[in-house]
Amino acid sequence: MNIFVINSGSSSIKYQLFRMPSSSPVCSGLVDRIGLENSAITHKTYINGEEKVFTYKIDFPNHEAGLRKVASLLTDKEIGVIKDTDEIKVAGHRIVHGGEIFTTITIIDTEVKEKLKQTFSLAPLHNPSAFHGIEVAEKIFTKAKQVAVFDTAFHQTMPAKAYRFAIPNDYYTDLNIRVYGFHGTSHKYVTEQAAIYLNKSGLKLIGIHLGNGCSMTAVNDGKSVDTSMGFGPLSGLIMGTRSGDIDATVIFYLVNQLGYDIDKISDLLNKRSGMFGLTGFSDMRDIRKAMNEGNENAKLAYDMYAYRIKKYIGAYVAVLNGLDAIIFTAGVGENDALTRQMVCRDMEYLGLSIDLDKNNTTENGIREISQPVSKVKILVVPTNEELEIANQCFELLK
Repeated sequence: MNIFVINSGSSSIKYQLFRMPSSSPVCSGLVDRIGLENSAITHKTYINGEEKVFTYKIDFPNHEAGLRKVASLLTDKEIGVIKDTDEIKVAGHRIVHGGEIFTTITIIDTEVKEKLKQTFSLAPLHNPSAFHGIEVAEKIFTKAKQVAVFDTAFHQTMPAKAYRFAIPNDYYTDLNIRVYGFHGTSHKYVTEQAAIYLNKSGLKLIGIHLGNGCSMTAVNDGKSVDTSMGFGPLSGLIMGTRSGDIDATVIFYLVNQLGYDIDKISDLLNKRSGMFGLTGFSDMRDIRKAMNEGNENAKLAYDMYAYRIKKYIGAYVAVLNGLDAIIFTAGVGENDALTRQMVCRDMEYLGLSIDLDKNNTTENGIREISQPVSKVKILVVPTNEELEIANQCFELLK
């Protein structure tokens, strides 16, 4: 079954084609800077174990132009991997926010599309772009079933005591204001991979997704029971440009004493805070370099970043009443040994003992970086949201 996974952003389209049940992509790519200057497409094919990369500088005025170029590459006589777009049986779409309307993977029809529009206000930067991607895919892959996979769906197993806010009840019952959580597709994938690796069921796990956006999830026997992101993706850990948890009184102060309006506050907390606000850099590699050169702000930022993660580990051990493994994943989690070391330092009381040599090695696939005496396993598990989407689509429609 050919499953084409689409992750449509405001100015980009990420994609992968899987020939399920194989977990290796046939091709993948990125259409970047759609509607902007210097737009381009990077297209990769994987044939007989050989990767070939093709880059094209093309002006893409809109998403439809970008996806039509992708379709032409998929069917190209020289580098194509299918003969006709009708060979695509499923188009799987990553949708950031399903609200309380969408709690599981969903086949898209006219009624679903109308309900999807109701989620735009919950994720105004993401869901409209994803919806547009669906409409474009319907035009191009006319024989394919369009399927929506929601980042919030994995967290629908959280109990009310975890997802409710302590505000008047009608804000939840009438306005659906609650914790939704994000990165659910990634957390589901890495915790399932960890369970396979450890060859155990009923595991108590903490997933630590560290990229430009960061989140943690407590998982008990495959189910999300708590997560650090909330109504939106701003709360919880310190992130690349987002503040993470902040006392709401700070916002009142900015409004009442300094005259900030809501747009300025949103820009401050979402785009100018986090590691960028502390150091001037959002990329951990740049921050690490600055720290090694003696930059005290960079050193403090690293300390704060790791400290916040440690606090959530402690909280989630309490929630789970135990812990079998913690899982580092995503760009920073998989590649930044210093972050992992700082998070796991002085955590012996909770059964965490990191092996520094293992931590500093780089290997493909899942790897264990805890010492043999560690009561809790410390794992690095590469995430693969596109494969998880393809897997869910395949299970739904096979």
